[in-house]
Amino acid sequence: MIELKVERMTCGGCAATVRAAVAEAAPKARMEIEIATGTLRVEGEADEARVRAAIEQAGYGIA
Repeated sequence: MIELKVERMTCGGCAATVRAAVAEAAPKARMEIEIATGTLRVEGEADEARVRAAIEQAGYGIA
């Protein structure tokens, strides 16, 4: 499981953008996003480096 704190993910639109970016980088993975804490959990087939890169390319940081 990958657990990341996503910076500047503060609303449903932000979460949707992050979800789409991660789904492209890890299409077989399952995700859980908590907007209130900015937490993203990814389970299944996912490479952490690719997930991080996808989130950063979408315009968000990783704490």
